[in-house]
Parts: sequence; C-alpha cells; structure tokens
Amino acid sequence: MGVLAHAGADAIEDRLAGHALPGYRRLRGPETGLVMLRGRAGGDGAAFNLGEMTITRCTLRTEDGLVGHAYVAGRDARQAELAALLDALLQDPARHDALHEAVIAPLAAAQAARAAEHARRAAATRVDFLAMATMR
Repeated sequence: MGVLAHAGADAIEDRLAGHALPGYRRLRGPETGLVMLRGRAGGDGAAFNLGEMTITRCTLRTEDGLVGHAYVAGRDARQAELAALLDALLQDPARHDALHEAVIAPLAAAQAARAAEHARRAAATRVDFLAMATMR
C-alpha cells in the first residue's frame, strides 16, 4: 500500500493496462479531507499538533466481495480509487502474484531508482568538514 500511496494515478493505470479488472462498487468516497499531523519535541517530549495534511480516502467492494481501502496524500481521487481496487484484488490468491509482478514490483523499482538518484545528487554536494579542520 505504501508503493501505491507514493505512485501517481497515471503510473498505476499504465501498469494495469491489459489486466482484466472486475467491476466494483464504491462504499465510501473517494473523498478528500484533512488529518492532523502530530509531532513530539525532542523525540520524547509532549506531543504537539504539527499541522494539517490533505488526504483522499476510498473504500470499495469488488463483484467477488473483496473489500479494499486506500488513503493517499493529496487530492487525487483516481489514485485513491485505484489503490483501493488493488488492495482488494491483491487479497485474491489467484490474482495476487500476477498483480504484484505487473504493478507493485515495477512501481517499487521506479520509486527506488528515483530515491537513489536523489541520494546520488545530494551526495555530490556533501562537504567533509573534518578535512577542512585539518587544513589549518
């Protein structure tokens, strides 16, 4: 679900192309709202309200009776609906492996590649302060 929460609706739809998807009925949403983010001062202090974040949630039931839920950051209703559908379909043992291989694994690999590229570019700006201290 974390992979689907970080993937855009277009990326999910692209990976689902060619898969026969069952019909489904929305039980809730997709609907957008706010959640309060909480934090702790110093990691062990009293909790405080950090701020609010927009989320979209969706719950649906497939024709097979499987229920899927999804919460995604932001206002992308289609992403929440597709994530909820995949949550339901991944519960079906007959579909799980094929959907994981065709949708989840490629999306996870793409997200890992983006994270590695981001880390690589950030590492290029690293300054070794110890080396600067020994130059005196």
